[in-house]
Amino acid sequence: MTETLHTSVTPPASNADPFAQEHLEHPESLHQALREAGPVVHLTRYDVHALARYEEVHAALVDWQTFQSAAGVGLANFRHEKPWRPPSLLLEADPPHHDAPRRVLREILAPPALRRLRERWQTTAEELVDAVLTGEGTHFDAFDRLAKAFPLRVFPDAVGLGSEGRDNLLPYGNMAFNAFGPRNDLVKADAPRMAELSAWVGAQCAREALDEEGFGAAIWAAADRGDLTPEQAPLVVRSLLTAGVDTTVHGLAATLYAFATHPDQWQRLRERPELARVAFDEAVRWQSPVQTFFRTATTDVSVAGTVIPEGGKILMFLGAANRDPARWDDPDRFDLARDPSGHVGFGMGIHQCVGQHVARLEAEALLTALARRVDHIELAGEPRRHLNNTLRSWAALPVRIRPAR
Repeated sequence: MTETLHTSVTPPASNADPFAQEHLEHPESLHQALREAGPVVHLTRYDVHALARYEEVHAALVDWQTFQSAAGVGLANFRHEKPWRPPSLLLEADPPHHDAPRRVLREILAPPALRRLRERWQTTAEELVDAVLTGEGTHFDAFDRLAKAFPLRVFPDAVGLGSEGRDNLLPYGNMAFNAFGPRNDLVKADAPRMAELSAWVGAQCAREALDEEGFGAAIWAAADRGDLTPEQAPLVVRSLLTAGVDTTVHGLAATLYAFATHPDQWQRLRERPELARVAFDEAVRWQSPVQTFFRTATTDVSVAGTVIPEGGKILMFLGAANRDPARWDDPDRFDLARDPSGHVGFGMGIHQCVGQHVARLEAEALLTALARRVDHIELAGEPRRHLNNTLRSWAALPVRIRPAR
């Protein structure tokens, strides 16, 4: 990633606000403008350098030595500002502090553990789909009844959470992802519940709050073995609860939206249900539930001829990179014939989402259950977005379906 600093070019400048309502709701035109402007664009409103092309975004994501996460993956710079909560040991840490927590989670979420969940999650998905089709008929909100309901049922169970208060998980995640952006109206709207939600999530991370068979208990067992410290264990549980729900919920909603607007691709999935995981990854590429992340330069570094000064922030547009025509053919199309591997929707490098295979398993269970029971799916009204500074979120996804005979 690092280039020799003999000369520096002045990058194009833009006064665009990527966190303005119009860009959060419809980011595509801004993404195209940034990609076309150049490999690096100076966003004057926040004095950060934007990367929107796949090549530069991918390179920055994997170069943790030059572009650190420990100074915060949001606009706030932890070198100068106190974080609103103790930083994440996975998302907002670099080696060596990042190593043990990631190693522990990678072992806990390894394929053998997920294989033990597969049958149970498939049964739950089939029960949920049957209940929706029986109770709601052919017209319902697929965001509320499927994309949100399924992860909020199976993932907290897997972590070992109790049944009370699970409706706090999405508002807490919404607050955490909003906080990566500027202190705008979205952040201000979260303020009244910040203390309440933070206290609730903190309480769920304690050993005594967790079922002894779940992922959370396994994290505390790692602390008992000395693989983590007792102080690290609750923060690792918190990372699971923060990043393991919202991104999957909105990724599933993106997948259902993709099929509702691409009926030929739904038929392809029905004919070949083994494409369920490909469909989920293609939807994550196409819609990018996580739109942006920041990094901080650890030294003066040249990116495509532009010098990013030491301590300067870059803003990586994951959603723009995932639709870069230099990397993807016909990038604005959702296509199950595409190989979506290499997309940056889950990040890349040592900070790549450690729970991505859990999300894929959830998607596989829900999509295969739907593919068996639904012949056709289409939009039944205008979908509504939920605005967030970092997430491409949903509020409602009205659909009409035709059950399979």
